[in-house]
Order: sequence, then structure tokens, then C-alpha cells
Amino acid sequence: MRKKHKATLSAVFSDPVSASIPWRDVERMLVAAGAEVTEGRGSRVRVYLNGVRAVFHRPHPEKETDKGAVKSVRRFLFATGVTPAKES
Repeated sequence: MRKKHKATLSAVFSDPVSASIPWRDVERMLVAAGAEVTEGRGSRVRVYLNGVRAVFHRPHPEKETDKGAVKSVRRFLFATGVTPAKES
């Protein structure tokens, strides 16, 4: 992962939960972590990483991810074994 991706990963796991992470940065970080990201119906985004699947909704009309979505991404990453401590 590049420095930008690591910064996004740290932002996802930061407390208090941030509501200002651009969704495109989250998607790019997931791809950099090795995830397969595919388009679903409407604003859905399917993600597959380390044997775990998830479906997220791309935020619209805003570009930033809300706190609930950040928490969902955090749970997904934790389930796949991708955490800031593991990515050094």
C-alpha cells in the first residue's frame, strides 16, 4: 500500500469515527489491499477480500462516507485481517 492508502486505512480505524473520508479514497484503499471491487445495482459496490464478501452503498450526492459506512468498512476490514497495525 502506498502512503495515501495507509492514511485512509488509519482514518477508517480512527476514533472518533470520521465522516469526512472521500468514498473514492476508501475504494482505492480496498483495491490496494488486494480487494476485488465490482459494481452492483444502483449505488451498490461489491467487495471481495481474503474470502470475505461485502456490499456497500456508494454515497450520493455527497462524496464523503458517513459514519455508519465507515464503521461497516472497519468491520469488513477487521474480518479480512486488514488493520493499520498489519499494514506497515
